[in-house]
This record gives sequence, structure tokens and C-alpha cells, in this order.
Amino acid sequence: MKRVYIVTALTCLVVMAAFICCFRLLNLSGGKDHLKIGFIYDNDESTPYTYNFSLAKDAVEKKYGDRVEILTRSNVLDDEMEKPLRQLADSGCDIIFLNGYSELVKELAPEYPGIQFCQTSYMDMSGQTVPENYHTFKGEAYQGRYVSGIAAGMKIRQMISAGTITEGEAKVGFVAAFPTSEVISGYTAFLLGVRSVVPQAVMSVYYTETWSSYSQEKSAAEKLIEDGCVIISQHTDTIGPAIACEEALENRAVYFIGFNQSMSEVGPGTSLVTARISWEPYVLAAVEAVLADKKIESVVSGRIHGTDVSAGFENGWVEMTDLNQHIAAPGTEKAMDAAIEQFRHGNGDFVFRGDYTGVDPDDASDTRDLRTAYIENEKTSYPTFHYLLSDIITVVE
Repeated sequence: MKRVYIVTALTCLVVMAAFICCFRLLNLSGGKDHLKIGFIYDNDESTPYTYNFSLAKDAVEKKYGDRVEILTRSNVLDDEMEKPLRQLADSGCDIIFLNGYSELVKELAPEYPGIQFCQTSYMDMSGQTVPENYHTFKGEAYQGRYVSGIAAGMKIRQMISAGTITEGEAKVGFVAAFPTSEVISGYTAFLLGVRSVVPQAVMSVYYTETWSSYSQEKSAAEKLIEDGCVIISQHTDTIGPAIACEEALENRAVYFIGFNQSMSEVGPGTSLVTARISWEPYVLAAVEAVLADKKIESVVSGRIHGTDVSAGFENGWVEMTDLNQHIAAPGTEKAMDAAIEQFRHGNGDFVFRGDYTGVDPDDASDTRDLRTAYIENEKTSYPTFHYLLSDIITVVE
């Protein structure tokens, strides 16, 4: 009987030793079994941009469950970033994700070398020296903008064929926040997508000078509709433009193209399709990298520029959602899919190309001849196309 006890005890000791050995090996390899993750949002989840970004947090919770603890801070303005950022860092977060545009993140990162800071890109990072634990990322939004422009162009062509509008009335409107290269790149790609279907289409752009104001955005869309625009899109952060289109539909034909969040619920009669940046692939890969104690850029699939990463349809970083088959023109989905396949197998050099000359709105001496293609996101995840195609785009004062 004693022998049985001795054998049992020895067996337990061997198992325990093996467990301890494996545990030590895991620790030596740098792997972690639990992470504390911070998310800082510039707004709350009631706004399209932040809601869309928060889906990445939901994806992390779904995939990793109790292996992660997530802390969030919402409605953090760029100039109020330091306090919440330090709170999350001092609370023991291993990685922090941010969708705001504060440069303070890059400046504070060296103070917390054990924490990875991942911020949606807010400027051209090419050639810049940044801390090793500071990362930027963004989906190549111009791809989705171009494809959504195709959907808009198909609808305009249908309206022309039906006699609803004339060719001279092929006009789209864009509610824009600021004249940054990110915004200009997006609305130019959108118009060029429209013109790939309706070559005579033109655009009016209205700047609100704010990222998030329901009343200003709705008013801007209403002015564009009054000015004759039959399709409205936006690069701002509320549902105001979509509401304006839905209300106007009672009196005239006007349709809406969304960005970041579907507007099909608030604009069921006018919302054609939505392009969105999918933040989930990067955020999930970054969490996986930190769990495995690996460099983030060695795990993320995309176009790598140092610690800056971008990607498009080919890696699932850009998506088209909620094509409204009830109002979309016949053949729209097929036309969109064909363009998406081009992006998946190329570098997007067919977008910013054509018999156009672009002029920097801040420097008339800076021009770009688009008979030679401009390759967006070639060296940085932040969009850099900043030229106004003044022959076909009018900025409404």
C-alpha cells in the first residue's frame, strides 16, 4: 500500500514539475495570459466615427473573453488627452488604442516604454522618427469612397435615363469637416468613382469647420440639396446629412452615401450604401501580438511603413455595407464588386488618374497632373492627396 502512495506522490510531483517547467517556458517566451487594454474615444458611440471604432473593442471582447480587461474613456477632446491617457497608463494597461488626433500620445509614449500606444493616423508619418512603442494605423478609405462613388454614379445614370434629371444636373454634394488631405482625398475619390460611370458629374463641397455638429451638418446638406445636388455624402460625424436627405425626399429625388456607419435606419428611403473603415483586423492583430510578446507590425497584415500600417479591401480593412437593393440602380452590386476586385489585386493607381490638374488650395504653385497616377497611401497610412480638381469641384463659401 505504501508503494502505491509513493508512486502516486511521485507521479504528482512529476506532473507538477512538468507544469512549472511549461509555465516557465511560456514566461521565457514572453507570452502573456491576460491583458489590460485601454480605449480612448474622441466622442461617444452615438456618433458614426466612434461607433464604428468601438466595434473593434467588441471584437476583442468576443474573441478573448476573460483573457482581457478593457477600460474605456469617451468624449476625450484632443487638447484634453493627457489626464485620461495617463490614467489608463498608470492603471496598468498593456496596450492603449485611440481614435483621436492628439500629438500628445506620441510625446508621452516614451514615458511608458512597457505600454504599446496605437493611434489612428492623423498626419503623414513618412520619414518621421517615432518611439518604438508608438504605432499608427488606418484603413485606405479612398478605396471605399471610390466604390461608393460608383454606386452613386449608377443611381445618377438611372435618374438620367428615366428623365428625372438631365445630364447637366448630374451633381453631387459633400459635407466636409475641414480641408485636410484626409477629407480632400476622400471626396475626390468619391467624385472620381461617380465620374467613372457618369463622366459629366460635378461636385459641390461645403465645409462645416467642425467634425461633429448635427445642426451644422444637416444645414450644410440642406443647402447642397437646394443647390441641386442629387447625391449627398459626408466626412463629418453625425447623422445630420442623412436626415436632411430623407426629409427632402418628399419633394425631390435625392440620395445619400454613408461613411463609417450605416444610415439605413434613419434614411431608409435615401441611403444607398455605406463605406466603412474596419478597425477590427488591426486591433485584433495588435492584441494578439502583445499577448505573444511580439512586435505588432510582425503580426499585422497590411502595408507596413515602420510602425505605421495601412490596408484596404485586400486585408478586410475597408468594407462596403448595406447596399439598399430597393433603391439602388440595377447592376450596382456587380459594378462595385468589379472595382473591389481591382483594389484587391492592384495598388489603386486607377483612382487618382485622368485628364485633370489638381491645385493645392493653400498653395496655387503646388499642382499635380493626374495624367500620371497619384498612388494614395504609398508611404503612409494617412491620406496625402490634397489637390483640388477645380474644374469639377466647387467649394461652397
